[in-house]
Amino acid sequence: MDKVRADKWLWMVRLFKTRTKAMDACNAGKVKIENVSIKPSRELRAGVKLTITADQLKKEVLVLDAPKNRIPAKDIPLYYQDLTPQEEYERVKMLRMRFETRDAGLGRPTKRDRRQLDYLKNFLDSAED
Repeated sequence: MDKVRADKWLWMVRLFKTRTKAMDACNAGKVKIENVSIKPSRELRAGVKLTITADQLKKEVLVLDAPKNRIPAKDIPLYYQDLTPQEEYERVKMLRMRFETRDAGLGRPTKRDRRQLDYLKNFLDSAED
């Protein structure tokens, strides 16, 4: 495997949508090797374990190889192994489910709607305990 810049590798294996976003994540300390933040210019080799924090997800990946250019999504397993536990994905899914959504154009909830929402939230919270 050839050595490749961290920001370029993160972009090529589709962990970030653009190379600029990958570079910004590295500069913000959201990409780490052994709990040490890396710079975008850090060269990666096979066998390196990366910890990437994106939104609320803390993803762990093992670098297997470096592609020559951006790869299609179906080829991702050839270049990195996802070591993130399933519980982490479930935790993020639950965090996203906790937000209330309302269809566009309905306006603010009425007093009656608010009471029904509060009743439902209290009912669900008591069911979880």
